Amino acid sequence: MPAEETGAPSANGRTADHDIDPRFLTRWSPRAFTGEAMPDALLMSLFEAARWAPSASNIQPWRFVYAHRDSPQWEPLFHALMDMNQPWVARASVLAYVISDRFRRRPGVEPTENRSHSFDTGAAWALLALQAQHIGWAAHAMGGFHVAKAHEATDVPESHYRIEAAIAIGRPTDAHVLPESYRAREVPSGREPVAGFVFEGRLRA
Repeated sequence: MPAEETGAPSANGRTADHDIDPRFLTRWSPRAFTGEAMPDALLMSLFEAARWAPSASNIQPWRFVYAHRDSPQWEPLFHALMDMNQPWVARASVLAYVISDRFRRRPGVEPTENRSHSFDTGAAWALLALQAQHIGWAAHAMGGFHVAKAHEATDVPESHYRIEAAIAIGRPTDAHVLPESYRAREVPSGREPVAGFVFEGRLRA
């Protein structure tokens, strides 16, 4: 049945197959940013949104290390990125790393392995990204960073924490600010249909 007959929305060149809030279609991961400074109040609203993500036993294993562009903390975080990401991240307002604690920690109790640390931290990232879109900014997560360099730059011990992703945060703008090789990719991407990844009863490859 066509989307318009089911009430499923369209936005950003995307059309849902089922009725959902349009915010899920309008959120995407641009690379073109204005380069303007991000006020701390706006940045903290992103982390406030992440704060309210669900987690197993309310452990809240997520951590964020961030730097504003042109601050002393920026360079180590920026140079931990792979070369392919540095040209466009250079115009981001903030660069952050999202980190998960591998262990459950309770006062007076020996830490134990937290099997869902990455899963829960992913939920926090998703809420951060939606809040960025809500306020007219954008957050673009990427796996293109050097793990050892990122651990050194953030002073995060690999034995206890996993660096899940780097996040470029900025106000979106026209693709003309990007190097030419990036411009054609500056469009919201599509997604596989629900029927391709949801199965009743058992997984069918």
